[in-house]
Amino acid sequence: MTLYPNLILDVLKSVRYPGNGKNLVENEMVEDDIRIDGNKVSFSLIFDKPTDPFIKSVVRSAETAINTQISPDVDIKGNIAVKYRKPQPEKKPEVLPGVRNIIGISSGKGGVGKSTVSANLAVALAAAGYKVGLLDADIFGPSMPKMFGVEDEQIYMVNKDGRDWIEPVEKYGVKMLSIGFLVDRNKPVLWRGSMASNALRQLITDAWWGDLDYFLIDMPPGTSDIHLTLVQTLPITGVIVVSTPQEVALADARKGLAMFTDSKVNVPVLGLVENMAWFTPAAHPDEKYYIFGKEGAMRLAEETGVPVLAQIPLVMGIREHADDGRPVATILASDPAAANAEARAFATLAENVVKAVERRNELLPPTHKVEVTKG
Repeated sequence: MTLYPNLILDVLKSVRYPGNGKNLVENEMVEDDIRIDGNKVSFSLIFDKPTDPFIKSVVRSAETAINTQISPDVDIKGNIAVKYRKPQPEKKPEVLPGVRNIIGISSGKGGVGKSTVSANLAVALAAAGYKVGLLDADIFGPSMPKMFGVEDEQIYMVNKDGRDWIEPVEKYGVKMLSIGFLVDRNKPVLWRGSMASNALRQLITDAWWGDLDYFLIDMPPGTSDIHLTLVQTLPITGVIVVSTPQEVALADARKGLAMFTDSKVNVPVLGLVENMAWFTPAAHPDEKYYIFGKEGAMRLAEETGVPVLAQIPLVMGIREHADDGRPVATILASDPAAANAEARAFATLAENVVKAVERRNELLPPTHKVEVTKG
């Protein structure tokens, strides 16, 4: 009697695993360790887990098949070892798989026009032909529904890839979500930090954002749990820091820069935006009045090595358009030839942001989510 591995494998093809009806070879349950020593045959069978109810019956069936189909003289009983597959770690779904660049827009303090800059930058990028999404991450002071004139919009669900998703509101070519759609706009949001963070994660991971060139995040002012939630949830491409030229605002902007460049966070800073850089009366277009100080962001840029992406003038029209739900940058898409100075300033900002992102992606590796370490 001549024994060889392929003969053993042929016999094991006749033994079926009761769990799915496939034979042991087809099921890849036979380990590649068949040993033959005279009439003695040994090998291993692999099961998914120790609690498999068919282990003993499958081993007996394999022994019986070998003794029946080859010879009762084959020494096989007690020579079949049982092993278990190593559990594979569950692969978490990728967050925002269709988004090319994730841009955070931050400020060291409130009142510097960060949300106004975010809204107009989103609209200006969309007017330039890019696919843009905008997340209002200011959980306790959401303003995007007002600025886009969609305060009364209802949020709906859409079924994609076999599951239901939150569908962002779309206006001026921008897909947008805000906690403002889900709470009473006349009442304060009285949530603890964990509740706010969980709500924010839901707007990111349970929404169907689709394919986007730029996903902008209007962050809350200052440094908080929300900022940590964002960098732990998303691999942020880079951040833009908004400030006025005022020294008080610049002092807080420095803290914001320090937070993102900290070694534990390590998110690239794309540049600064100096908002309310100067005031020009409509009757005297050539005059500039530096109400909040002159070129403070320019000095901060020289100090930190971070470029200034744009200087946005203090113009009543920017505020009026925001209050009316029509960001001033909308004119860039509807009638670019009639664009005024403030609209052109946001067009310049959009151009410089695109260049800064391209430069960042060319010179730096992709940003990773911040991993939380326990200890």
